[in-house]
Amino acid sequence: MQQPNIIFIVADDLGFADLGCYGGREASFGAVSPVLDGLASNGLLFTQGYSNSPVCSPTRFALMTGRYQYRLRGAAEEPIRSDARGSDKLGLPPSIPTLPSLLRGAGYRTALVGKWHLGYPPHFGPLQSGYDEFYGALSGGLDYFTHADSRGNHDWWEGEEAKHEDGYLTDLLSRRAVDYVHRQAQANAAEGHKPFFLSLHYTAPHWPWETRDDANRAPTLKNDLYDLSGGSVDIYRKMIHHMDEGIGQLMQALAEHGMVDNTLVVFTSDNGGERYSDNWPLVGGKMDLTEGGIRVPWIVHWPAIVPAGGVSRQLCMTMDWSATMLDVAGAVPAADFPLDGASMAAVLRDAAVEFERPLFWRMNHRDQRAYRVGEWKYLKVDQHEYLFNVAVDARERANHARHEPERLAAMRSSWEAWNASMPAIPADATVSPVYSTKDMPQR
Repeated sequence: MQQPNIIFIVADDLGFADLGCYGGREASFGAVSPVLDGLASNGLLFTQGYSNSPVCSPTRFALMTGRYQYRLRGAAEEPIRSDARGSDKLGLPPSIPTLPSLLRGAGYRTALVGKWHLGYPPHFGPLQSGYDEFYGALSGGLDYFTHADSRGNHDWWEGEEAKHEDGYLTDLLSRRAVDYVHRQAQANAAEGHKPFFLSLHYTAPHWPWETRDDANRAPTLKNDLYDLSGGSVDIYRKMIHHMDEGIGQLMQALAEHGMVDNTLVVFTSDNGGERYSDNWPLVGGKMDLTEGGIRVPWIVHWPAIVPAGGVSRQLCMTMDWSATMLDVAGAVPAADFPLDGASMAAVLRDAAVEFERPLFWRMNHRDQRAYRVGEWKYLKVDQHEYLFNVAVDARERANHARHEPERLAAMRSSWEAWNASMPAIPADATVSPVYSTKDMPQR
């Protein structure tokens, strides 16, 4: 069997239950995510999947390296802010092996369409870290029409050149992804088969909350992305629907060229949702190590390998999917940078397969720590400790800490041993003042 094409689709700030296939409710205009729901029903859906962080750029460090993000200085920022332009330490060093660079070494063409958020030129950039092509944004959040970042900088690029074009950001990314598939088919016809790796990293549904219908409105929010006074649940859901439509166009392009069966498509979010997200039954959201901040959708579609209709309870996190993609592509990780991620390849073939997968997190924000293994989760926030059986209490309301002190002590010890294996949080690491803490436990 040929190496599969791989498409890694990442939404931005999508809540656990925003999609229909995860229990999301219909909007006023109908189904919010019919395409993604279809990919799930014809593929594999994970109910216990997580992001590496509850905020975006740290998760993206893990996605790119297949390793805990805490190993790199730039990932200590929660997240990298747009005023880091020119910094030579707040980014993904080009010397670090990455998912695209390792896949390129295994014979893949590589492209990033969408959000980078891993440091700024001249020291960092997608083309320095394994991508042959880049089309999108370098920073964390953009206006969907002006394509300006939170400091008013124009932030739309093709390769290393600034690009000026009109259009709704989500649609521009979708169209470019479709164009990339068409170009790969043409290249294969002319030069022989060569697999491709496409990172399609949307900014939707990250604020500012704008739909296609807002193109001609007064620019009330366009001058200050940190003004979070706008939006509504309906607008938010339309933004998800716009993204879903674009993914449908991408799948249609694959179908036109007979590529669907042997293309691994993985969809997720970089972290949990924000103000208008539906995280039910989870609590918390972005910036929180409660379930709502880190449990995210994971949908896998690969007809040649993945049986339709599967549902998996296997624990996994972002870096595991980087390891999985390298595994199925036959790419060998660099010996000096061993992966922390674990391959999910066996689960793709049989949704009933499960193996023990300990997962660890920490956040500078509110001195948070978390550890999930099996049914249990250890959580610490602001010096308060919790012990939850999240398999039966996903809402994290029944604190077993007083009733199971031995389990609490053992899980605390495991977390501390893991933390000791990671670099300490630098004293100058920053936490974004923008994000408000949601329904975090206090005691």
